[in-house]
Amino acid sequence: MIPKEFTFDNLLRAWNQANFERYFFNSVIITIGTIFIVFFTTATCGYVLGRYSFKGKKLIFVLLIASMFVPMEFAIIPIYDLIKMLGLMNTQMGVILAEAGGNHLIFILLFSTFFAKIPKELEEAAIVDGSGFLRTFLTVMLPLSKPVIGSVMIMQFIWSWNSFLLPLILTLSAPNARPLSVGLYALQGENIVDWTGIAAGGTIAIVPIIIIFLCLQRFFVDGIAGSVKG
Repeated sequence: MIPKEFTFDNLLRAWNQANFERYFFNSVIITIGTIFIVFFTTATCGYVLGRYSFKGKKLIFVLLIASMFVPMEFAIIPIYDLIKMLGLMNTQMGVILAEAGGNHLIFILLFSTFFAKIPKELEEAAIVDGSGFLRTFLTVMLPLSKPVIGSVMIMQFIWSWNSFLLPLILTLSAPNARPLSVGLYALQGENIVDWTGIAAGGTIAIVPIIIIFLCLQRFFVDGIAGSVKG
C-alpha cells in the first residue's frame, strides 16, 4: 500500500534515538578493516598459487576446498576463545579479526586464476629491472587486477556489512561496539517489536550496499568474467 505522504521522521528517530548513528560508524570501521585484511591476504595467496609451482601446491588447494564443507558454527567456539585470549572481546578489532579470519576461497581462486593468465614476460621484465617479489607484486601484478579487486571489495563489503552471528557473540557485553546488523536485532524486544524502527534501520543499512555496488559494478562484472573466461 502506497502511503499518502512520505516522511523521514522514523529515519531520524532510528538515527538519533536508537543509537543507529553509532552502529552505522561501527559497521563502517569493521567493514573497511575486514576488507583491507581480506584483500591483502587473498591477493598475496592468490598471487603465489597462480604464478609459482612448488611442492604441496595441490595439497593446499585440496585443504582450502575441503574447508568449505566445515560449517561456520563449528568454528565459533575456537574463534571466541582466540579473541578472548587476545583480550579483544567486545571491541571492533576483535570483530574485524574474526570476520577476516576465514580462508575466503572464492577470492583466492579469483586472484590465482587471474594472475595465472598474465604473460610471464611482464614478470621477467620486472625482475630484469631489479624488482623483487614484493615490488613486482605491488607495481606490476596488482594494478592489472583491478577488476578482481573490485569484485572482492563488493562481495566482502556485502558479507561484512550484513554479518550478524560473529558480531553478536563478540559484542554481547558492549552495545556501543555493535554494528548495524546487531543493532537492528536489539529493536526486537521480548514483548514489543519496534517495526517502524526496524524498517527505518533496514533502510539505513541497505543504502551503502546499493551505492557501493553501483559504483563498482563494472569492476565486478569484468572481474568475474575475466577470471572464469578461458
